[in-house]
Amino acid sequence: MNVLFIGDIVGQPGRQILKDKLGDLRRQYDVDVCIANAENAAAGFGLTNPIARDLFAFGVDIITMGNHTFSRADLFRFIESEKRIVRPANVSASWPGFDYSLYDGGDKGKLLVFNLLGRVGMDPCDSPYIAADRLLAAHKLKLDAHMVLVDFHAEATSEKQAMGYYLDGRVSLVIGTHTHVQTADEKILERGTGHITDAGMTGAAYSVLGMDVEVSLRRLVDQLPAVYVPADGKAMINGVFASLDPKSGRCVTIERIQLYET
Repeated sequence: MNVLFIGDIVGQPGRQILKDKLGDLRRQYDVDVCIANAENAAAGFGLTNPIARDLFAFGVDIITMGNHTFSRADLFRFIESEKRIVRPANVSASWPGFDYSLYDGGDKGKLLVFNLLGRVGMDPCDSPYIAADRLLAAHKLKLDAHMVLVDFHAEATSEKQAMGYYLDGRVSLVIGTHTHVQTADEKILERGTGHITDAGMTGAAYSVLGMDVEVSLRRLVDQLPAVYVPADGKAMINGVFASLDPKSGRCVTIERIQLYET
């Protein structure tokens, strides 16, 4: 199975470049399934129903989220009926929505997708390691899913690397998100799990993590309050392509993708 993962979509520039380029990427890589992190898709924070519909129309099959999952109240109105949206699993039991999604590729096999939050430097949450064990025990055999993709939405690079080793041989891919800067460490681990510390972000190229540069400088240099807004201008797509063996679930190839709007 050929899998395309799109790094954190930030605001309108990220959505627009996906609209323009995702079809070409799917054809270029002969993609079977596309997963995208969209917790920043609505003006940098959260997700709305119209934006989710647009992303599905552009060619995204499954949306993963993160610590900004409920930054937009609109999500409460549809998350419990939309199985293609996966919110983090290791959170309060009061969070509505689904903690996994299943893509059925027919003779290409089934891909189980789940989303976890890190604990270092993030809002309080339950252990992502225990949550991963629980999800695998509850769903992998029951759903006959030999392939598993984990979006690990975490701040610390050490924690994201540790999760790769923790799940090595038990899942197909561990893809880090949240920090928005693509890391150059994609690899296949010893027991067959593909891993990258961070897939990067999809949004304005001239930005600070997709946000307006001047606003970011006011907050970081001047240490004065300023409301974050997504940057404008030409955008880029950051992500990962991987090929998975549908029988063993092992990652066969993994490749970073970085595409700039011209």
